[in-house]
Amino acid sequence: MAKVVVFNSVDEYIAAQPGSAQPALRLVRETIRKAVPGVEESISYNMPTYKLEAAQLLHFAAWKAHFSLYAASKSLLAEFKDELRPYVVEKGTIRFPLDEPVPEKLIERIAEFRAREIANNG
Repeated sequence: MAKVVVFNSVDEYIAAQPGSAQPALRLVRETIRKAVPGVEESISYNMPTYKLEAAQLLHFAAWKAHFSLYAASKSLLAEFKDELRPYVVEKGTIRFPLDEPVPEKLIERIAEFRAREIANNG
């Protein structure tokens, strides 16, 4: 049975991923932090998690051939429907292929949208 690695920081999480995935993950992290100044970074569900005013903004995780953003609300998916068409979207998960450039502007706009949702629902 494989031992489950428990991550204590986003740096630790990214460092444990395959070298080919690390640049994309660092860019996703940087994009979220730039889009939502003051966002709180932590590990939750053993993946990088971003909170704003104690509410979950976004999570991301690396997989073999993609990285995913989590906690996409129905309104977010509706708002970005056309832009998300090239990606696999299932419920609140958006998958971005690791062999394509990170869609920084889209991730930035998604993070900003989630921040507005949190502010409006708070």
